[in-house]
Amino acid sequence: MSPRKRAGVIALPVLLAMWLAAVLLPVPYVTYRPGPTVDVLGKFDGKQIITVDGKPSYPTGGELRMTTVYVTQPGGKLTLFQAMKAWLSPEEAIYPREAVYRPDETTEDTKREGAIQMASSQDGAIAAALTELGYPVKQELGVLAVTEDAPADGKLKVHDVFVKVGGEKVTSPQQVVDKVTGTPEGESLEIVVRRDGELVTVNVTPELIDGVRRIGVTPGAGYSFPFEVKLGNLGDIGGPSAGTIFALGIIDTLTPGELTGGGEVAGTGEIDAAGDVGPIGGIQQKIVGARNAGADLFLVPADNCAEALGAPNGDMRLARIETLHEAREIVTDWAADHDTKLPSCEAE
Repeated sequence: MSPRKRAGVIALPVLLAMWLAAVLLPVPYVTYRPGPTVDVLGKFDGKQIITVDGKPSYPTGGELRMTTVYVTQPGGKLTLFQAMKAWLSPEEAIYPREAVYRPDETTEDTKREGAIQMASSQDGAIAAALTELGYPVKQELGVLAVTEDAPADGKLKVHDVFVKVGGEKVTSPQQVVDKVTGTPEGESLEIVVRRDGELVTVNVTPELIDGVRRIGVTPGAGYSFPFEVKLGNLGDIGGPSAGTIFALGIIDTLTPGELTGGGEVAGTGEIDAAGDVGPIGGIQQKIVGARNAGADLFLVPADNCAEALGAPNGDMRLARIETLHEAREIVTDWAADHDTKLPSCEAE
């Protein structure tokens, strides 16, 4: 065998090993891909997403679609080839893992934080929508999350509003924490919450969790509403970015006629109780998801405009929004005339 052939025989296993490494070994990146959209005026898992009790609600038409993004989970592995595919795709994005997740973050951490953000987003959307419609809204202290199998599991529920803890009125998360950590070992803590307009009293016994006495709840901003508005469970969908679309859906449900004029509108954006719309992540992938779902108009938070212009939106119009009131006016104007001039990202 000639030296050249011998070198080739020796090099072949090395090359194969290198190719296998490229295919199988993970790289420290995550990808963003377009996820499904959900019409908040419709149903999810057979249940109406928006329901109202105590005020008249009205039939709606058209669609108001919240948008989502598939993101590589903290425990997921991304190969070099998968990363290159995402980098080359006009509809996907790739980011360093450390830009998206904490070094020690787990999939369970991500799901829990997403659920907390979703609960807070839903409460904020209800507050913003009712404020926009002129109803009085009072900010209080609510339950944003309940940890599975923790002492409060099955006793407290997400969206409960704290009234008293340990016999005293509480108005801040730190007061709840102080009451829990100050409970003597083995003793129960009486907690009074408002749930669906009624007072509910439960007794919870704190336990040592990670060296700290806890009951397994996350307190945060809650609200007292003049009547009941519920936003249904959306399964594993988490995060705060559906707030603006939730708020528009509530307005459409509580007012006569069809806000969209029977058209298909999608969008995204965090929202606070005052109705201010904030930026979100994955805007380009959300635009693609909405385009694929057949939406004709997409509402873009103002701070996401520059990035949104790089998305392949097709014939779907992109409208720039800063507040819920502005978003409502844009959808109303567009419903009356799909060719009407709207605030646009191009204007920037």
